[in-house]
Amino acid sequence: MIEIKKGTLEERIIRTLQQHYPITLQQLSRKLGVSQNRLKTELLKMQARNIVELEYLPDKIYIRLLRFDFLFVGRRRQYKFIKKKKMKAEKEEKEEGNDIMYG
Repeated sequence: MIEIKKGTLEERIIRTLQQHYPITLQQLSRKLGVSQNRLKTELLKMQARNIVELEYLPDKIYIRLLRFDFLFVGRRRQYKFIKKKKMKAEKEEKEEGNDIMYG
């Protein structure tokens, strides 16, 4: 069983490959929002560990998942920073303004 850390690019690649097959390097790059160069270096590392295989064709590179026994470990982290909505702050300010000051 291969242990993969949650929240990493490696996890995202494996989960995408489990759902979509066959897939090319260009298609995977678009789905993950990662440059092809960065993705290719990560895939070459995974190929060295015998997790994936890159199949080179004259115009495309296909990615094939070789193993299916993964254990995802660790805590999941956010991929992007999520901004808090300003609506709550504006709503609270309006509620405070409705108070009667003088009785």
